[in-house]
Amino acid sequence: MATASTDTAVRDKVIRIIADQAVLEPSDVSMEQTLDDLGIDSLGLVESIFAIEEAFDIQVPFNANEPENSEFDISSVAAIVRAVEDLVAQQS
Repeated sequence: MATASTDTAVRDKVIRIIADQAVLEPSDVSMEQTLDDLGIDSLGLVESIFAIEEAFDIQVPFNANEPENSEFDISSVAAIVRAVEDLVAQQS
């Protein structure tokens, strides 16, 4: 089971990746925001997914052509963080 510090590290890293893609400071990204709110388009989403996979050494089950049919929830920053936490936990 992941510890609170591990969860915080995952959250902070995911927010940093998303903020970089949105050309924002991590402090400007809130858990409630959507990628649309942050101005991240479909190409930015795919680039974010690649960056997340590389940063955490995980394989994200994501269909870029049909994100609504993906097992990887991209509905908000919080949903992305939860999905990454779950994938990281499955690796342990």
